[in-house]
Amino acid sequence: MDMFSTPWWSALLAIVLIDLVLAGDNAIVIALAARNLPAQLKRKAIIWGTVGAIVVRSAMTVGVVWLLQIPGLMLAGGLGLVWIAYQLLADQGDDGEHGEGASTFWGAMKTIIVADALMGVDNVLGVAGAAHGAFDLVIIGLLVSIPIVVLGSSVVLKLVERYPSIIVLGAAVLAFTAAQMMVSEPLLAEYLGNVKAGLTQDQQFGRWAVYAVTVAGVLLAGRWRQRKAASAQD
Repeated sequence: MDMFSTPWWSALLAIVLIDLVLAGDNAIVIALAARNLPAQLKRKAIIWGTVGAIVVRSAMTVGVVWLLQIPGLMLAGGLGLVWIAYQLLADQGDDGEHGEGASTFWGAMKTIIVADALMGVDNVLGVAGAAHGAFDLVIIGLLVSIPIVVLGSSVVLKLVERYPSIIVLGAAVLAFTAAQMMVSEPLLAEYLGNVKAGLTQDQQFGRWAVYAVTVAGVLLAGRWRQRKAASAQD
């Protein structure tokens, strides 16, 4: 693909749109992971967390063809993201052993980078597909995603500080993203179908069941953990 040609610009526009649509989840997880840090470390966590996430995503983009051959990748990533969504919600009311990771810079970095690696599969596949093998477009796509995620994280963090209930919404969004990854797993296509090939009524019901169970399970488990922590402090 020739640089600056019409197909090149069309592919670049597609990549920017992909970054805008998918960066929301990344912004949420970065903001929630950094919310308990001291004020002077919050901005640092957002910037370095984004840099670390971009490095991880760059490595994943380079190996995207190999990643596509790993059976169970989307399922494993979805389950991992379920755990992170639960931890972010549970940490809201836990000052004990699980609170430390959310109140230290490196603890926040670990959460941000691991979560982005899990969530970045969709973004990596989308960008790589839109680039059609043009490495320059892949690099530009990664660079474009940096300011989007940094700005989005800053906005979400300010909202979380003002309205703590947004943490619950953020955990629900991450759980929904996890469910999306799991229902996209090719190994489960026999049971959950393939959107491109059309879905039967049973497959549609199965997909919605996965969404409902995942989101409700994360929220209920997080709420239970918060109540348990509150009871232990009384």
